[in-house]
Amino acid sequence: MEQQRQNKEFIIRYINALSGVYKTRELMEQYMTDEELLGHISFFDAAFPKYEMFADEITAEGNRVVVRARMKGSHEGEFNGIVPTHRKVEFPFVISYDIENGKIVHHWLIADSMALMEQLGVM
Repeated sequence: MEQQRQNKEFIIRYINALSGVYKTRELMEQYMTDEELLGHISFFDAAFPKYEMFADEITAEGNRVVVRARMKGSHEGEFNGIVPTHRKVEFPFVISYDIENGKIVHHWLIADSMALMEQLGVM
């Protein structure tokens, strides 16, 4: 139980550290070694600079932490061929993190892409 509590606290620190700021590689590498996640965050930060994350629910079991959350930002960069709309967006997602030696080593993510596309005005 102690390890699960520590993992949840680590993820809260990670979310707080990356929310509302430019997500530099140096900053991200303090929390993760997962190259796919590094790329995913960089991709979204280019399209929605300084986006914020809000954790609505956090659960943990073993070395896995699952977060039901929301992403909030403004569309200021190209996103999958969509030119910046400058619209504010907020959409839900669920992400699980595998943590080893105090770092995120793997993740799994599912997001409400339909809600995002509707808010961008392309659906």
